[in-house]
Amino acid sequence: MGDFLSSVLPPGLIDVLSALIPPVVVATVFCAFVIKLLRKEMAPRRMDGSLVSDGADDDAGAGDNGSAGVDETEAPNETPIVRGGERTESDGR
Repeated sequence: MGDFLSSVLPPGLIDVLSALIPPVVVATVFCAFVIKLLRKEMAPRRMDGSLVSDGADDDAGAGDNGSAGVDETEAPNETPIVRGGERTESDGR
């Protein structure tokens, strides 16, 4: 394999790549650790400091709408949906 690379790549490039590979591996592991730590620290927490996902196992059957397969959707601003040029009673125009 070394003979193939030396025939394809310029002579100095192999030395540069062999010198850069260890720092790149260390930097990748460090970045993965930092990202994992940041995701853990930014996870939603309750007022007592416990993670929200920890309590999901305790309340699995009690009032979990997702487990029943019910998808309750509401408009985020609670604006009624009207057709065409119709007005709602609260428009007051």
